[in-house]
Amino acid sequence: MIIYEANKTEFISDVTNELLVERLYQSYQEKIGRTSKSEILSWENSLQRMCNVMQDREIPKDASVAIEFKIPNTSKRVDFLVAGNNGNQDHVVIVELKQWSKVEKVEGKDALVKTYLGRGERAVTHPSYQVWSYAALIKDFNENVQEQQIELNPCAYLHNYRKTDDDPLTDAHYKEHLTKAPVFVKGEIQRLRDFIKKYVRYGDNRNLIYQIEHGRIRPSKSLQDSLSNMLKGNEEFIMIDEQKVFYEEAFHLALNALKHHKKQVMVIEGGPGTGKSVMAINLLVNLIKEELMTLYVSKNSAPRDVYASKLKGTIRKTEIDNLFKGSGSFTQSDLNEFDVIVVDEAHRLNEKSGFYGNQGENQIKELIKASAFTLFFIDENQKVTLKDIGSIDLIQRFAKELDAELITGKLTSQFRCDGSDAYIAWLDDTLQIRETANADDYGIDYDFRVYNNPHDMLNEIEKLNKRNNKSRMLAGYCWEWPTSERNNTDHKDITIPEHQFEISWNLQENIWAIDQNSVKEAGCIHTAQGLEFDYVGVIIGPDMIYKDGEVVTDFTKRARTDQSLKGIKKMAKQEPVKAQKAADQIIRNTYRTLMTRGQKGCFIFCSDPKLNQYFQDRIKKIDLYNDLSPAKVDRVAEDKEQY
Repeated sequence: MIIYEANKTEFISDVTNELLVERLYQSYQEKIGRTSKSEILSWENSLQRMCNVMQDREIPKDASVAIEFKIPNTSKRVDFLVAGNNGNQDHVVIVELKQWSKVEKVEGKDALVKTYLGRGERAVTHPSYQVWSYAALIKDFNENVQEQQIELNPCAYLHNYRKTDDDPLTDAHYKEHLTKAPVFVKGEIQRLRDFIKKYVRYGDNRNLIYQIEHGRIRPSKSLQDSLSNMLKGNEEFIMIDEQKVFYEEAFHLALNALKHHKKQVMVIEGGPGTGKSVMAINLLVNLIKEELMTLYVSKNSAPRDVYASKLKGTIRKTEIDNLFKGSGSFTQSDLNEFDVIVVDEAHRLNEKSGFYGNQGENQIKELIKASAFTLFFIDENQKVTLKDIGSIDLIQRFAKELDAELITGKLTSQFRCDGSDAYIAWLDDTLQIRETANADDYGIDYDFRVYNNPHDMLNEIEKLNKRNNKSRMLAGYCWEWPTSERNNTDHKDITIPEHQFEISWNLQENIWAIDQNSVKEAGCIHTAQGLEFDYVGVIIGPDMIYKDGEVVTDFTKRARTDQSLKGIKKMAKQEPVKAQKAADQIIRNTYRTLMTRGQKGCFIFCSDPKLNQYFQDRIKKIDLYNDLSPAKVDRVAEDKEQY
């Protein structure tokens, strides 16, 4: 979508006659429906500078000009486009406009600078990298650009910025990015004109801006090949047995839905460890290989970050990241804008989107609307916040409303955890979520341990992590996580004074699940859900205790910084029974989810000694039954009540 389009002569006339701001405002109102006149006025200085740039006789009068082009499949906008031909090739010059007057170099990090934004200094991407990444996105996902071989030429213009000696903006640290996209500053208007004229010597007789705006979203061949190579031979993404069966069904349903222009929705249920994410990544990669614009979507950023990182290899960050989206990214999407959307952890979807929860109508409805084929992976027993509304019933309702055929399936076998069927049934019974037939057996191959000292548990997790970096510490969200300390390695958030134990929540600047050093940090439900490890050590906080023969929860022990139970206090005043029931389910589901992240084993330490003893007693019961000889069965049955 483009907010403004004209030729060079019309653009200069609109600026000179002070008509451009009003036309931009009207176009915004028509195409987006929301903006303010003050926001448009803030661009006026930059656009006046570009008007000065374009007043060069050698830039053809019929060169096309466009302002504010929204890159499809993203929230990113290109500031200024100039299109034409250099005599041999069609070109579009992309200009990123900045009003910055000061920049600081950021040492040790690639493509980052510091500047004053939003009432304070912030680290942001270097303008050269930013505009180059925008050009790369357009090239990698726009069919017309690919097929018509339209060349994109990015640059940045900081018209208020004056160069200094040893200038940080053009420091050698940024040489790679400056080579791909040069930066022009105050006093370099002729250099910018020369850059444009190098590529635009003749007018835009092929309507290149239109071609870019209306190009179908399609992954480039290079991206298809790179993703396939990353997936090949990667054991983490190998599917087995029932996973492969469901994958093949989903894969061919998606192909047929697109071939026959039939809108479809598929729902696959599966508990912890069923390999839902493995199937999701395989579908993402292999459907892209079929030239279908496919996205992986999750509410939590943690699985997106981890799986994107595992697939990157030599692929550009911009290419991969554009395939992984948050569930709130589709409030403005058109009907069937994408071919396929694969939704992982669909139980975590919310009704509203946006930072303040005030955007959109319903995430489930928006996801179904946005793609021709939408696949939801769901486990309703993993809802862990009051805002989680993902359910099969709601998916069915919106599929019907949007006239989409619904297909359902259920993964019944747990392939990714040793002894998992039995363990999960035992865990549900032990956490008193539900009574199960597996109350006395969690599976002989699963390593479950209860520690009386958190130091011992951490030491064991660290030792196991040395094997393959697949063991992590987790904790219930009962300790504050101050925003100001989220990258401070010295600050210890989780403290257990009686054992002189302390550990930090996971640092935000690294990908906790795969960073080797993060074994010394604890993940919470928001950073661990949707991920799998070999072993996990779980600290059960004071929000779950053992009292009078029952496992009891207490939502007042949750940290204030946790948003999972936001609104529960108000609910407790108005409807105390409802509030207690809702909070109780979320707390139990949270620990169930944390305690099923380990494929080979789960170790726990409970801050409540009685709860620790309760878990130990449950293990003793299992050990007794596992050691029974037929002659002892009757005697043990008589003694069963003591446990």
